[in-house]
Amino acid sequence: MSGPIRLACTCLLAGALTGAWAEGIYVCVDAKGRRLTSDRPIPECADREQKQMNPSGTLRRVVPPTPTATERAEIDAREKKAAEEQQRSAEQKRVQKLLVARYPNQAAHDADRAKALQAIDGVIASARKRIVELAADRKKLDDESEFYKAPKPLPAQLKRQLEDNDQQVAAQQRFIAAQEDEKKRIAARYDEELARLRQVWAQNQAAAMPAAVTR
Repeated sequence: MSGPIRLACTCLLAGALTGAWAEGIYVCVDAKGRRLTSDRPIPECADREQKQMNPSGTLRRVVPPTPTATERAEIDAREKKAAEEQQRSAEQKRVQKLLVARYPNQAAHDADRAKALQAIDGVIASARKRIVELAADRKKLDDESEFYKAPKPLPAQLKRQLEDNDQQVAAQQRFIAAQEDEKKRIAARYDEELARLRQVWAQNQAAAMPAAVTR
């Protein structure tokens, strides 16, 4: 090998070694008790800690063992749970921000609550009015039924009208009960919103006070 070529090879080798040392050297003791070193993570020590050393011989960091399949699954589960909690927290903050923008004070929230409940009350009132109308229809049918005493049977059409009246009254009563339940749900939702909003209003007010003092 000629002198120039030998010199070039020596320089390349020195550069490679210098680069490896710059990255740090990995050191570990494997399962057989052998002390191993390498310029990259050591496969024989994947199940145990490895030390990455600086060129000066000081410790740069400790590389933990490669997780087993079970450990990896547990880590993934924890990371997934943390991500879901973070997403849920971000969604709560987003909703809270929208609520505060919509309801800057309790008066605005109370007005919206009253409007929502009044709408339900209007629907219930219409259903009760319909029951009154059905009661008037039923009286007419009952009066007509008086002409048909036993053993004389009711005409089929009159019988159907009586049954239909009963069914309509029952349907209106079920509808009213469902609307009463909906009214309770709406009231509970506004109660929950108000409790959250009061906390945010108080926090915003407390944060605004120092700013007002410094002006």
